[in-house]
Amino acid sequence: MAHRTDEDRHRRRALADAASGHTAARLLPWTTEDGKPCLLLTDDRWGHLSRLADDVESLQLALGADVLEYAREVLDDPSAPEHELRFVGVRLSECLRDALSVAKSRGSSLPPRWRNGPTAPDRATLPTPSPDVAREHTTPEEPSC
Repeated sequence: MAHRTDEDRHRRRALADAASGHTAARLLPWTTEDGKPCLLLTDDRWGHLSRLADDVESLQLALGADVLEYAREVLDDPSAPEHELRFVGVRLSECLRDALSVAKSRGSSLPPRWRNGPTAPDRATLPTPSPDVAREHTTPEEPSC
């Protein structure tokens, strides 16, 4: 039987705690080769991996803003070809996935009350988009939302 050091025991305990949700492990903005999430267990917010993750998340959010700006241009063009609309939709989907991942990662550092977003009563008080916003991107022959 292999003898474990105190460091091995501590690392295994920290991983078990993170897997069961007992500690604040940081979700990293990349996955393993087989698509599983990567978690970082550290108390050092300024360590190399923490800073690298911050930089990647910042790039993801900046790219999302650029894609959103481009999407607005495409959607404002009534003659935009279908393949360009599809391209924009796919890129927006990727950026939304990344933004939600960043929100989930950063949300784990929030106080418990804010981790799951607004509560049900809070959601009910959120403003609903006006019908005019939905009509901005429709042509006269298209039905409005």
